[in-house]
Amino acid sequence: MLRTTGQDSSFLKSNSNFSADNVFAGRVRYCMLDDKTYPSVFKNFGEWSSIGGIFFSKINAPNPNKDFSTDNFAKPLFPNNKTFPLINEIVYIIALPNSSIQSNVGSLDYYYFQPVNIWNSTHHNAIPDPINNTNFPPSQQQDYQQTSGGTVRRVTDGGTEINLGNTFKEKINIKSVQPFEGDIINEGRWGQSIRFGSTVNNSAIPNPWSRAGKNGDPIYILRNGQYTDGKDPWIPQVEDINKDISSIYATSTQNIPIEVSSKNYNSYKIAPTSPDKFAGEQIILNSGRLLFNTKTDSILFSSKKTINLNSVESINIDSPTFVANSKNIFLGDKNATEPIILGNTFLNDLKQLLNQLIILSTSLQSPIGTPGPSAPNLIIAGPAQAMVTNAQNMLNRINNYKSKVSKTK
Repeated sequence: MLRTTGQDSSFLKSNSNFSADNVFAGRVRYCMLDDKTYPSVFKNFGEWSSIGGIFFSKINAPNPNKDFSTDNFAKPLFPNNKTFPLINEIVYIIALPNSSIQSNVGSLDYYYFQPVNIWNSTHHNAIPDPINNTNFPPSQQQDYQQTSGGTVRRVTDGGTEINLGNTFKEKINIKSVQPFEGDIINEGRWGQSIRFGSTVNNSAIPNPWSRAGKNGDPIYILRNGQYTDGKDPWIPQVEDINKDISSIYATSTQNIPIEVSSKNYNSYKIAPTSPDKFAGEQIILNSGRLLFNTKTDSILFSSKKTINLNSVESINIDSPTFVANSKNIFLGDKNATEPIILGNTFLNDLKQLLNQLIILSTSLQSPIGTPGPSAPNLIIAGPAQAMVTNAQNMLNRINNYKSKVSKTK
């Protein structure tokens, strides 16, 4: 365990041991990531400005001393793009001006570049310390095979047993991304990757997005979590939108062979191009679940042609108000022809008709012909005439009961 020398934040002052002309390699002993692990060191080395800083030992002059000191402390060189190294990874270190340069032009600090790509591994590039750790177990010795080109890492037993930190647990199945000509690729340690690539026809190793378009057509692929392909972990892997955990594809001319969960387009008279057949500019999001949420405003979907909602089970809408503003609404089938009745209009007229029928029925309770067998029943005449008038009015308005918009089957 590293221990502090009790120095204060004077590490910012000029140090005669520093040299602006010297770049050297150092082995990472500890990386400052929080204020809890070593609180006194955190305080002495600049508090939150020390986050990302490392304590190291020089490769060409290894020192078993575990002290925290200004002589073995370095900060990240770049402010916006940081790769926090693991214990036992190798970094290049350089002495450059610090924040005290206004008062002392010779005031320097150590800064480090990102870890050296010793194993060409995206997961980690730590290497055993041959001086301070001489008794490697047999399994670890077998992990580093000597070839004509040098030592090669071939982890096959579940881990290298190198100290990588307190929480970082090695996963030997993490693969690098297979490159193609002209690619710019950024990779995380756990199977995340961003590829700025292109269509590559007739490449030695095929990829699934180059079935359409011409060489050089751009594509962007963001992947979080690679799939298991059963091959050795040191063999690079090509992205697969159907097997990777989560993906975002932004295409230009490419055809992506995505296997969608549902592609029932029976609501269309002319169905859209199937997702696995479409070639052109599009953005694809593919994962186990998608969530769209807004905190202050709306979610807006706008389309030049159609918007399709396709589901294996159901489409549910939960909202206090549901508004569909359209000239034609078909319910049940795309060929629905039966207009929907306007409920309030129809019920109001039907209510009047029923009231007249009640009055008529009441009138008809008196015997017909009273007081004489051939005399008309004057009680029936008025209500009967009113019922005839209302019934005729309903017949005249019969088409107005039909919805001009919504149709069902």
